[in-house]
Amino acid sequence: MKMNRALSLALAGALGLSLLAGCGGGSTSTPAPAETGSSETTPAETGSTAASGVIKIGGIGPLTGSAAVYGLATKQGAEVAVNEINALGGLQFELDFQDDEGDAEKAVNAYNALIGDGAQIIYGCTTTTPCVAVAAETNAARYFQLTPSASSTDVTAGRDNVFQVCFTDPNQGITAANYIKDNNLGTKVAVIYNNGDAYSTGVYNAFQATADEIGLEIVSVTTFPDDTNTDFTVQLGEAQKAGADLVFLPIYYTPTSLILNQAKTMGYEPTFFGCDGMDGILDLEGFDTSLAEGLMLMTPFNAWGEDERTVTFVTEYQEAYGGIPNQFAADGYDCMYAIYEACQAAGITADMSAQDICEALIAQFTSADFSVDGLTGTGMTWSINGEVSKAPVVVKVEGGVYVTQ
Repeated sequence: MKMNRALSLALAGALGLSLLAGCGGGSTSTPAPAETGSSETTPAETGSTAASGVIKIGGIGPLTGSAAVYGLATKQGAEVAVNEINALGGLQFELDFQDDEGDAEKAVNAYNALIGDGAQIIYGCTTTTPCVAVAAETNAARYFQLTPSASSTDVTAGRDNVFQVCFTDPNQGITAANYIKDNNLGTKVAVIYNNGDAYSTGVYNAFQATADEIGLEIVSVTTFPDDTNTDFTVQLGEAQKAGADLVFLPIYYTPTSLILNQAKTMGYEPTFFGCDGMDGILDLEGFDTSLAEGLMLMTPFNAWGEDERTVTFVTEYQEAYGGIPNQFAADGYDCMYAIYEACQAAGITADMSAQDICEALIAQFTSADFSVDGLTGTGMTWSINGEVSKAPVVVKVEGGVYVTQ
């Protein structure tokens, strides 16, 4: 699989691909990327801004701190898309991405700074708690907001202006329970989750409810208070004592890396199964990827896929930033194209007020004939509550790469 991957990347880099612009009010698809030269090119350097002007997009996410890998990925994936879009000419995007360090107060401060600088659309936040805080602000001020990865239903609840490109927490919990049951991955299941985190708790609650409905036996449920926790021997010991042959981990990659290491030390070898928050573990600095062998997780994006769109995106991302893009980078990429397609379809121009843009984008995203094909899903549509509809993918780590199941 690695040899095919390298060949695909080489062909993509050698040939280049044309970018097809989508427009109109019907079903739309993300264009194939264009040759844009350096991915570090700024909006002012690409294409002509004369036709429709520049739409200012304010991005918010952690660029420093424990969740930085997510924020950097959403920023960089969005930047790849913005460079492609601006290379088309016509409507241009300018992305100003601010660091919130994963903190709600700092996220609101970043939002206020972006609005002060003229942002017309808000992209983010990357993580749930800051996104909930900013969503309250954007709803009151009527700014359209699209998050790549804040998956809690609290983000959009009661707010018609906030939309998600990622799966919701309940959706992941429901899907995981059914997948484990349908594929006979485990007869006795243990769960370890972060009871101080909205994402982890939301996924667990839906998983538990679905497991009860379908008869999936859960023999152990243990928690930890936050992602700074470093010792999971008690939780793993409970799972091992209960005879769990599968451990469900609705948590992020940092605690997962410690759990995998400590399980190996204990000689405990169940199947470990996680959700999209685990994506990025293979790029974690200092992590022995052999510990993740056999790990299964749900993600909407497989960077080792060989379809043309994925190969081209990965090539461009690697040229700009190095490393393999994770699901969060792909979500960020899809966010920019979803906004672009909606702007095209709704006839939005840069001289419109943020409030008018907000109402036009709400109408477009919830239109029955609007859909977007992206890296993380084909035919993506949105409900009036801001939730995206797309199918998840389950992958398994084999030889240090994701293999779609």
